[in-house]
Amino acid sequence: MLNDALKLITRITDAGFDAYIVGGFVRDYIMGIESNDIDVNTNAKPKDLINIFEDGIIPQEDYGAVTVLFNNIRYEIMTYRKEIGYISNRKPDRIEYIDDLYEDIIRRDFTVNSLCMDKNGNIIDLLGARKDIDNHLIKCIGDPDQKFSEDAFRILRAIRFATVLDFDIDEDTSKAIMNQKHLLKNLSYYRKKEELDKIFTSTNVSRGIELLLKYGLDKELEIENLNKVTNTNSLIGIWAILNVEEKYPFTGNEKSLIKDINAVLDKNNLDPGNLYKYGLYVNSVAGEIKGIDKKRISSSYQDLAIKSRNELSISAKDIINIMNKKPGPYINEIMSDIEYNVLYRKLKNNKDDICNYIDNKYKKNKSL
Repeated sequence: MLNDALKLITRITDAGFDAYIVGGFVRDYIMGIESNDIDVNTNAKPKDLINIFEDGIIPQEDYGAVTVLFNNIRYEIMTYRKEIGYISNRKPDRIEYIDDLYEDIIRRDFTVNSLCMDKNGNIIDLLGARKDIDNHLIKCIGDPDQKFSEDAFRILRAIRFATVLDFDIDEDTSKAIMNQKHLLKNLSYYRKKEELDKIFTSTNVSRGIELLLKYGLDKELEIENLNKVTNTNSLIGIWAILNVEEKYPFTGNEKSLIKDINAVLDKNNLDPGNLYKYGLYVNSVAGEIKGIDKKRISSSYQDLAIKSRNELSISAKDIINIMNKKPGPYINEIMSDIEYNVLYRKLKNNKDDICNYIDNKYKKNKSL
């Protein structure tokens, strides 16, 4: 992918402009981390880029972004810019195109994201990023209070980078997080969840949770159960513990899973009835939260006599015939009774045995 990206920026430079791979990809490259997220910055304006790449798309011309499909890889190319004024501590009021790489770089968030790579693969470090990477340090470019007041989303990005990279946050940046953390309330729940998802899915999630609690961001983010997250690496499990589905945006399926996980947290996750009703995944997540070995839950689930009503050796039609009655609510009642007894191995999942059971309990005794 890097070779294709170098060819991309070479095409731009061949047209008489500057162009560099910038940010996270270059940081990951020198750290030996595989990455496919390549951003390109250039002094070519959007209209120039459209002339260079005929299939280029300008989704947000005001922000200097052009999307290009090059060798079947999608890139976002940004024109050097200066951001002027910010709206709601999140978006620039307007931008101004510039012709200076340094001026473009200093508008970025953290020094570790300020590295550039030219068309020959040479690394350009204008702000001492290599030193901060060597020292495992997340540090704002310029005044951290100003950076966070301009865009409060950068606070969560600082936590995310410190989590994913297992870096520390430098003293001035830490102080600014404490000073400006109240601005997180101005961000949409969608954007906050998007960044929290990245923190919670990191292999270093415990570090992320530690930092969120250290700076008191859990309260600003309205996720005050965060200190209860201990055993699970499951994203949906973490959100279930936080119990914020009424505030944060979730799909219908995610809400259903969160509801079910919370329902079985105080139940026995090895019990056949719970395994049957809620399924393997939900019980595994709940069991992990409680420190139960997943292998035990999986083994218990695989040992179930049946995993769905369809596996019963009898049908609704059979029940109607045995009872010699018109269809009615009694069918579901008998089915549920059979499910329970088969699950707990009080009744074999055998048609003859089940028919005899129905005949003796319901027909002869006329209990329905």
